[in-house]
Order: sequence, then C-alpha cells, then structure tokens
Amino acid sequence: MTFHINELKPGKKVYFASDFHLGAPNPASSKNRELKIVRWLDQVKQDAAAILIVGDIFDFWFEYKHAIPKGYIRLLGKLAEITDAGISVLFFTGNHDMWMFDYFPKELNIPIQRHPISTKIGDKTLYIGHGDGLGPGDHTYKVLKRVFNNKLCQWLFARVHPNLGIGIANRWSQKSRISNIKKDEQFLGDDEWLYQYCKEVEASQHHDYYVFGHRHLPLDLPVGDKSRYINLGEWVTYCTYGVYDGNTLKLETFEG
Repeated sequence: MTFHINELKPGKKVYFASDFHLGAPNPASSKNRELKIVRWLDQVKQDAAAILIVGDIFDFWFEYKHAIPKGYIRLLGKLAEITDAGISVLFFTGNHDMWMFDYFPKELNIPIQRHPISTKIGDKTLYIGHGDGLGPGDHTYKVLKRVFNNKLCQWLFARVHPNLGIGIANRWSQKSRISNIKKDEQFLGDDEWLYQYCKEVEASQHHDYYVFGHRHLPLDLPVGDKSRYINLGEWVTYCTYGVYDGNTLKLETFEG
C-alpha cells in the first residue's frame, strides 16, 4: 500500500498512536482508557491531516462474519465521526488485533495495513509499522504469527461460537500481555530488536524516521546521523503519541 501526503497544509499535522490494549486488564480500567483516548482524538482532530493507529488497539479482536467483540463503541463512534469529517485514518494491525478483516474498511472507512510501509509525508520519508516479528529474536512469536495468519486456522477458529471463542482468546491474550509486562518495561539499549531492525533497513534504504509500536516503551533514538527510531509507547501507563508537523516528528504525552 502507498500512503502519501504530498504536502501538509500550514498548521496541519500527522498523529501516530499505538498499543491502547482496550479490554485489558479489566472492563473498568479499559473503559477509563477508552474515554481518555476519545478525548485525545477530540483534541488532535482539530489540526490533523491524518491519524495513523499503529496496532494493538484492542487486547483481542476477531471478526466473525456477522459478529465482532462487544464494547469499544465510544472509540468506534469517534473514529467514524473523524473519517466522516474527511480526516484520513489508517489502521495497522498488531499482534493482538491481527484478525481484522473488513469491518473497519466497510463501516468506518479506515483501511487496514498488515505490513510496514515506507512512505513520504511532506518532505520526510517514514517507515511505519506495528513492529511485531521484526528484527532478531522473538522466534516463538514469529512461529505463532505464521499460525495466526494462516487462512485455514482463521477459518477453523471462525467455526467456534463467539461466546466460547472470544472468551478463550481474551483469557489467553491477557495472560500473554501480563506475562511480558516486566520484560516490556526493560530498555535493552543496542540490543533492542526493533532498533537493530531499523539499522538494518537504514543500511539499504534511507528513512528520516522509523515509527513503531509493540515495544511498550516511548523511545526516540538515533539511527545513524540522519535518522531516528521513534517507538510510540503505550496507553496503559505512558499515554504517549507521535506528532509530525512536516519537518519534525516528536513524542508527546496526553494529560500528563
């Protein structure tokens, strides 16, 4: 997919956010986080040329042919309002919500992007993706991702009744997130897998910014002399997001 904004109009910006993990760790916490995200969307829509949502918005999502997971109506309604107003929104699937199919494109007019993209926005070239399965290591997940992306496996899961299938998946997803939370909070320096991946890509093709989620840490690191790796963090603890004005991309925090 090609995503181009050839020129940002004066005062317009592109916003990036990831890893809302709605649904976890419990309904009350998720509801409060959803309301906060809606307030953020209300704020950024005032000057947004586009909003890029970079994966793991839900702690679990699976679309059956005639059913989707219950909840998140305030977020979905706000996204519909934003796209109806003519603001572009692009959704990257993450490892928790990779089973997106046609609901967002058909109901919300939001395209789904399953792989990283290299794109020019204004004067800068950006490489954007969720970040799961990239770089060295994480071999167990890379095997699981191939299984989860397999069409036969998806078809078989769709045969399970939603009451059972979504219940099982929610329990597995939350245990997976909780089991990795301490590891996610540890900065690994030069051993950061996505940081190494950025350096590998930069060696063959220059990008001014590499923008990822997945890692759960807000990071802004140099990749060579003319590039930066931005990790967007998450909204369970940090509530950080990226804002790009056509010249500079920086991390900001919503409501402290």
